Amino acid sequence: MIVEDEPLARNLITEYVKKVPYLNLVKACSGALEAMEVLRASPVDLLFLDVQMPELTGIAFLKTLQKKPLVILTTAYSEYALEGYELDITDYLLKPITFERFLKAVDKVSQRMSGVPGAQSEKPAEASSNFIFVKDGTKLVKIRWDDILYVEGLKDYVTIHTRTQKVISLQRLKVLEEQLPADKFIRVHNSFIVALDAIDSIHKDKIQIGQAHVPIGDTYKKTFREFIEGRQIQ
Repeated sequence: MIVEDEPLARNLITEYVKKVPYLNLVKACSGALEAMEVLRASPVDLLFLDVQMPELTGIAFLKTLQKKPLVILTTAYSEYALEGYELDITDYLLKPITFERFLKAVDKVSQRMSGVPGAQSEKPAEASSNFIFVKDGTKLVKIRWDDILYVEGLKDYVTIHTRTQKVISLQRLKVLEEQLPADKFIRVHNSFIVALDAIDSIHKDKIQIGQAHVPIGDTYKKTFREFIEGRQIQ
């Protein structure tokens, strides 16, 4: 079942589903309340669920389900990823969704349903390697996840601040965000991603990392605070 309030996005995912032989669409719903009625009559194995919807968000809807199907979240806002994975979603698709990325998510569902070892839910873009190569001018620079302190985005460029250097690369922050492992990094502002292990302290609306102070954007504040509070020693 698809739950998506945006008609264009709903139609796109519907077309993607039709292209996959082993997927059978039960219903494409425009909201969570409609989806509740459908689930009462027709339980489903897989749910493509948008996050931001009127009346009831996808996350809130998911929390109401006693028997949850496998879930693939679909949204334009990456800050919901951490909360989604705490609810045991299978994958997380950032809009605009390509068919290639859609197939990858569906394959995870297929493996999980067939009981393939290691096919549990994964963090988005979490790779087996512990580094990334980024283009800096005419050269490729290898950067290890553990060396990154934070990433700053400015239009079509990102500046990766590491423990030893700054690397400026021609790419959008959102693109780089999809490559960073979600268990190590979190988006805290439209222009900033921080490494969780690099955080020294948090002061109201700012994060201190060494001598740098990274702002926490209003859009990301609630999710970030809840994430941090969930890891405090009681």
